[in-house]
Formats: sequence, C-alpha cells, structure tokens
Amino acid sequence: MEELKAILEKYLNEELEMIILSGSRKGREEGKTRIRPVLLKGQLRFQAETFRGPKAFHENLTAEETKLRIPELLTEVYTQLQLTAGAGTVTALVSKKGKVTVKEKKKADKKADKKVSLEHNKKKAYLLEEGKPVPFLVDLGVMTPEGRVVHARYDKFRQINRFLEFVEDILPALPRDREVAILDFGCGKSYLTFAIYYYLRECQGLDVRIIGLDLKEDVIRKCAALSKKYGYEKLDFLQGDIAGYEGCTRVDMVVTLHACDTATDYALYKAIRWGAQVILSVPCCQHELNKQIENEALAPILKYGILKERIAALATDGLRAELLEQQGYETQLLEFIDMEHTPKNILIRAVKRRGAEKGKKEKAAAYERCAEALHADLTLERLLSAGRSPADSYRSRKKGDKS
Repeated sequence: MEELKAILEKYLNEELEMIILSGSRKGREEGKTRIRPVLLKGQLRFQAETFRGPKAFHENLTAEETKLRIPELLTEVYTQLQLTAGAGTVTALVSKKGKVTVKEKKKADKKADKKVSLEHNKKKAYLLEEGKPVPFLVDLGVMTPEGRVVHARYDKFRQINRFLEFVEDILPALPRDREVAILDFGCGKSYLTFAIYYYLRECQGLDVRIIGLDLKEDVIRKCAALSKKYGYEKLDFLQGDIAGYEGCTRVDMVVTLHACDTATDYALYKAIRWGAQVILSVPCCQHELNKQIENEALAPILKYGILKERIAALATDGLRAELLEQQGYETQLLEFIDMEHTPKNILIRAVKRRGAEKGKKEKAAAYERCAEALHADLTLERLLSAGRSPADSYRSRKKGDKS
C-alpha cells in the first residue's frame, strides 16, 4: 500500500476530479464509494459518498483522513480504485492475496497550449455567471463562497447552465401576468430544481411556484431545509410518487429528469391532462419496449442485446414524442449532457402550440404503423387511449391488469 499512499499524497488536492472505489468484496453491502473535493467554509475537504442499496451516505474528510481511509477501504471493502485528476489518472487493483497493483498515467503538460487557448478563445457566457456566487451552488459544492467554480464540479456547472438554456428558449410560452406553477417529478438532489427557481424568479423576475416531488424522504428533508435557508418561499419539496400525485389542478410546466422506465409515461400523461404549456423530460431505463420489440427485418440486429437496448430506448422516446405531437405539442428531441448518469441523454422538450394538433389523424395513423412494426405497446399510449387517471391505472397495473 505504500505506493498507493504516495500516489494519494500527490493527488489529494483541488485538482482532483474523482476517486471511485468499486468491486465490493463478498459479503459487503456497499455498492461503490465516490470521493471528490469540496470547499466547506473555505476549507478543502474530500466528500466520500457511499452507496448502500438505494441510499447514499456522505462523510466529509480532511486530506489526511482520506489518505488513511482509502487504503482501509481497499483492504476491507473494495478491490478496485479509479482516480482522475488534472495531472493524470491512476488505477489500483487488489488481488485475492492482498497484493496491490498501481498504474499511473500522467497527462502531458499543456501550459504552452493553454496560453494559446486563452489568447484565441472567448470565455463562454453562462446564464449563471462564473464569479457571481449563487447560494445553492455554494452549498451543493459547485461554487466557492467567492463564486469560483470548483474544478471537480465543472461538469455539473456546465450541465446546470445547459439545462437553463433549454428553459430560456421556452420563456415566451410561460405566463407573466400570474403565478407560474411548475412541478418537478423525481427531483432527487434538486440541483436543477433550485436552478430553475433561481433563474426564473431571481434572474427573470417571474412569479413562480415550484414543487419538487421525490420518493426519498431524506432527500426531500434536506432540500426543504435548503429552500427555507435561502428564503425561497415558493419552492416546496414533497415526498411521493409520480403516478399517485393529485395535489394540483393546473400546472404550467412539468419537469421530469431520469424518471425510470414507465414513470416517465405517467409524468407525461399527467402533464397532458393538466394542459401544461411546457414539458421538459429526460427519460431513462426504457425497459418496457425492450421487452416487447420484435421486427423480422431487424432480427439480425436485435439479436445483439446492447443494440436492442439502445434501439428500444431511442424508439421509445421517438414514439413518446409522436404521442405528444398528437396532443397539440410542438416537440423536439435534444441532446442533454449529464455526467452523473450517462455520457449523453435525450431531452424531450414539448411546448403547447395553437395549430400543433393539425393533422392529428394522419399522425395517429403513422404512429400506429410504426408501433405495429415494432410490436410496441407503450404505457403512455394506453393511458391516453383509456383516458384514466395515472393513479388508477398504476394501481390496476400493480394488481396485474395490463389493459
């Protein structure tokens, strides 16, 4: 372990991006541990996030504590380490007999190139500006109290700003003469929920009320405490599921990020029933069509599991977009970068437009032909056809009624 300790001495600083410990030993309940640098009250700390089942546990350590903890984890819990930093990458493997193999790959010194880059490239203008501290970004470890973006969190900073660019595009569709109601289903840690509230209310001056909904009680409790701390009187967080939520009669915008599999369909259906002007959805885990998809002409391709999975995911979102078009939404499928889940995701952006429902019969016929060719029977289409409330349909499906 001495070689590993020397490596950690070198890399445990602000230039560290991430350390991932994985390969749990037999009998251990831990999934993986991620370690990243954070600034807490101006002090550099290393946050260890350990996953046990569906929950994540956090601990903030000093550099010295981290140097001791990592070898301990590799001895007792994990067998692999992957480190990425500005100066290079490191991998460490522990054999069954306890032998540690460390490989370091240093990055080339790009100081000369950096000088040229600074001279010839303009700094990107973000909607949330660098150098201007944003309270929730400071507390979430993305910014320092002075407004400087933490190096290891720059991907998250870019992701938040990219999402706000999508929001900026739909501003004309939101009312300005009354309170704007927004629902965020499956809000999770709520980086983007806070970002939407801050941008629309503080930067754009809109009267907005946002409700963040998630199943995890501890996440909701933490987000609610932060909202109260910032004085965000119209940003509320509630525990609950997408299908069963009946707390609103009118919603202007529905946001759903990484609602798993058919949970996205329930969220989209609710948005349609509410007549939401705007829908922003980043689906994930499209298992439903993956189980159904069949096509004789595509059989040579679909026999490969990874290709079948990707084709099913893309087809699912394409069919969802078509169903939204039939309901009078002008719909786009856009690339959304999200570093925490997958390298690339598709964002469905739908805006209610007058006249967008024209050609509904033709669109419905085209959808049917496509669905029939793929043997697709999507939850969203069934909900729209039946006209049932998502909660009732969800309860029926749990009892085994697939109609």
